Amino acid sequence: MVDLTRLNGTRLILNCDLIKSAEATPDTTLTLVTGEKLVILDPLDELIAQVVAYRATVLRGAWPSAQQSLSAVAAHSMFHSANKE
Repeated sequence: MVDLTRLNGTRLILNCDLIKSAEATPDTTLTLVTGEKLVILDPLDELIAQVVAYRATVLRGAWPSAQQSLSAVAAHSMFHSANKE
């Protein structure tokens, strides 16, 4: 679930599995798998960060023994990204 803000300022908790696509046009517009469109105040980068964080939480809960391996992969990726610059 992600915590978003509608254009009128009201809070919206959305199951991120329902998001089919998201675009910044300039407001962030979500298209859900149902075909419904939502326009939110949250920037696209913040939405992406929330979805990634939520999915990471779900994976950690479902597969706690993988935490050490996932941390090693993340560290490896950050090391290679830093060395490319």
